[in-house]
Amino acid sequence: MRIVVCVKQVPDIERLDHMSTDPETGTIQREGLPSILNPVDEYAVEQALLLKDRLGAEVVVITMGPPQADEALIHCLAMGADQAYLVCDRALAGSDTLATSYALAGAVASLGGCDLVLCGLQAIDGDTAQVGPMLAEKLALPQVTCVSSLQVEGKKAIAVRKLEDGEETVQVKLPLLATMVKAGPLPRIPTFAGLSDALKQGASLLSAGDLKLDPARLGLSGSPTAVVKVWTPREESAGEVLEGPPQELASRLAHILLESLGQ
Repeated sequence: MRIVVCVKQVPDIERLDHMSTDPETGTIQREGLPSILNPVDEYAVEQALLLKDRLGAEVVVITMGPPQADEALIHCLAMGADQAYLVCDRALAGSDTLATSYALAGAVASLGGCDLVLCGLQAIDGDTAQVGPMLAEKLALPQVTCVSSLQVEGKKAIAVRKLEDGEETVQVKLPLLATMVKAGPLPRIPTFAGLSDALKQGASLLSAGDLKLDPARLGLSGSPTAVVKVWTPREESAGEVLEGPPQELASRLAHILLESLGQ
């Protein structure tokens, strides 16, 4: 059984002093930014490794990005993944979710097929949750989103979906694509030995030419999404918490609202 996990390297927002964007394209200028493996993607890697522990599956991780994105892949290898591939090419710069899913589909197809594709539900930088479903469409795979746990029994998978109003359990034939949420066992922490082995192994590099991708469907030219404006939200003053009986609170709130309107 082969499991492919698509991951992304994202800016480490807890260590950022500032983040700038390209004034022409609106894309994040990532060079020099402190980066980490997208937190939700770690749960996708952990789910794959749980299946590897139980079923002896082969786990392959793939990411698309600049050369420094191999740091995220090294982390995945140190966790226990078997192989890692970095799709890296200047032609991919500025790709939106459509162009990204096209490139990732080419990378997955280049492996000669798999039984299961896992992705994190969404990345903390774009927060679109679009790449997983788009990738499923391009690979012609059934998809299950918002998955908190996944079991494989023979040629079928049983997935538990975490929804706003509860949980849903679905059964799907393999192969399939699932997007994972932050739930279930915490992602394992790489050991020093695991990290050392991962650094020795490294990630394999794939270019757009290697994958025979259409240049017109890559980068800015292949990205129909247009960023109109990017700005930093204005800092607001701290809110006020009102406590007390409902009738008293209603009266006080009405008074505050009238005062704010100058009445």
